[in-house]
Amino acid sequence: MGIFNTSLSSFLKDSNDKQQAVLEYLMALILITLPLKNIFVSIATISLVVTSVFLKKSQGFNFKITFLIPILFFSLMAMSLIWTKSYNDSLLGLQKALSFLVIPIIFFLIPKLSKETLNNIFRIYGFGMVFYAVFYIVMASMGYAKTNNTNIFFNNNLVPVDPGAIYMSVFASFALFYFIQIENKKNIEKVALSILTVFIFLLSSKSIITVDFIIIVWFYAFYAKIHNGTKALTISAVSLFLFFSIFFVKEVKDRFLVEYETAFVDNISQGKLNKQPEKNHNVSIKEAWTNTKFQQTDFFPGTALRVYQARIFKEMLQEEPLFLKGFGLEASQYRIREKAKEHNLFYDYGEYNFHNQYIQSFAELGLFGVLLLVIMLFVNLNNGLLKKDFLHIAFGITMIILFLSESFFCRQRGIVFFITIYCMFNNVKPNIVKPNLL
Repeated sequence: MGIFNTSLSSFLKDSNDKQQAVLEYLMALILITLPLKNIFVSIATISLVVTSVFLKKSQGFNFKITFLIPILFFSLMAMSLIWTKSYNDSLLGLQKALSFLVIPIIFFLIPKLSKETLNNIFRIYGFGMVFYAVFYIVMASMGYAKTNNTNIFFNNNLVPVDPGAIYMSVFASFALFYFIQIENKKNIEKVALSILTVFIFLLSSKSIITVDFIIIVWFYAFYAKIHNGTKALTISAVSLFLFFSIFFVKEVKDRFLVEYETAFVDNISQGKLNKQPEKNHNVSIKEAWTNTKFQQTDFFPGTALRVYQARIFKEMLQEEPLFLKGFGLEASQYRIREKAKEHNLFYDYGEYNFHNQYIQSFAELGLFGVLLLVIMLFVNLNNGLLKKDFLHIAFGITMIILFLSESFFCRQRGIVFFITIYCMFNNVKPNIVKPNLL
């Protein structure tokens, strides 16, 4: 009888380990398919849903209030169908935002993750991003051999329009943070770290480079378990690399200098503005906030555009009763187009969203929408701080700052990236979690 019990226990342990491994690889699969077409992300997510439902037969219910917040956020999106200004747009937006409902429900069904499992997922993800970086750099090198044009190595020329430089910068940065926080790095991890660093600089996203620099210096200054002399040397090396890149790599320098007076926020993609008449004036922040009329040849640098978008949102609040309910999910674009006409902007500026997730949520879902967003971000960062988990904290800080310059949830891959990592970080076994850095 004892042998039978031992065998049964061993079988159940092996079975649980296999189930955990399946979940681990499926969650990693979702993350590493993010740079691909949305269909691949959807297939990976559906696979995790089916597997989670199947495993539910042998697992308990993992209830966490943390997961209710994104579900409430999605519920508000669904409710906005009642009052939306554009039903079809809101319905399409709701389909894109399904991950806010589906992924937290998955985490209700699956067991809590161990720190080791989370590390394995991020390791697979990290090397996946290294693969993409190498692939894009190799493709650019082949293009350079044909054209002899160095611009092909930078920004949106380096990666496809979908996903684009901003999203690839965010994905690569999180992988970079994973490799940075490894205490005793092997050679392959050092190579991966170097590749991702170069890749992020080639993508030339000023806001991401600046945020990454601050987080990396903060890590080595306060959390890294290395000698103080090594800390100082590392911080100096990182600072010199940033300085060299900004002042001596022309493509990176040009992107920083254009926005120097406007707080290092990324320029809008000029792909939509190819038909604009010759741009003979860069709009200042003051002009973006105060001018009632613009010229068709006026060009809005990144920060000026975001200030203008904040300004027209303020005008919308004064002109329409959207404070509590908003326009409805994905239903604010028509008003942005109307404002572009009203202020005599080149027509393609009316096709840009608010480029600010806080304003985007407020405009579409009203006060309760932006409050749920802020609560979600606060809870996530607070949990990271309580656990003293550098990777969790870095993710939380990056999202909070990124949302000031990007409407990250207007794209499916942005939603999936945020909510998947949010749920994983907030589903770690509390009795297993140990401070990584202190």
